[in-house]
Amino acid sequence: MRIGLFFGSFNPIHTGHLIIASHVANNTDIEQVWLIVSPHNPFKKTSSLLNEYHRFYLAQIATDGDNQIKVSDVEFKLPKPSFTIDTLQYLEEKYPQHEFSIIIGSDSFRNIDKWKNHNLLINNHQFIIYQRPGFEINPDQITNNIIILNAPLLDISATTIRKKIKEGHTIRYLVPDSVREEIERNGYYK
Repeated sequence: MRIGLFFGSFNPIHTGHLIIASHVANNTDIEQVWLIVSPHNPFKKTSSLLNEYHRFYLAQIATDGDNQIKVSDVEFKLPKPSFTIDTLQYLEEKYPQHEFSIIIGSDSFRNIDKWKNHNLLINNHQFIIYQRPGFEINPDQITNNIIILNAPLLDISATTIRKKIKEGHTIRYLVPDSVREEIERNGYYK
């Protein structure tokens, strides 16, 4: 099976994440998208992160009933911080029957040279890059392993959602109702 790996803190997961995952599953040869909840992204401070198990659960309830999108806690079992190359090597050993691609925004791809073993990643794995305004991909970076995808994008960020919660504003329509209800019930991000 061709699996697209969509890495993220998902702090919290929001409608923008889900639209991208669904678009990739429905408009490429990817058969299933795995949302890889990262407990500790090396480029982000952990102090602003909700507990990884809570973020994982929010992602699970957001995708409940969607057979094309699966939520994975694979990085919870690996050394922290989480590095994409290490996670990919683990997944390839555990699931040799699958072929893995990396789903990434053009904003993140522009920093790919800061990633651990980025040359190995680019040379050995397909990247599905969704365009983000203001972060065009340099044509010199495009190889046979790179697919540029014009996915529908919403101007939503987890940072904005957390800020709205702290200010007492609604996050209705920014996240699935099940996620909003769980956040409100538990007082997350206040």
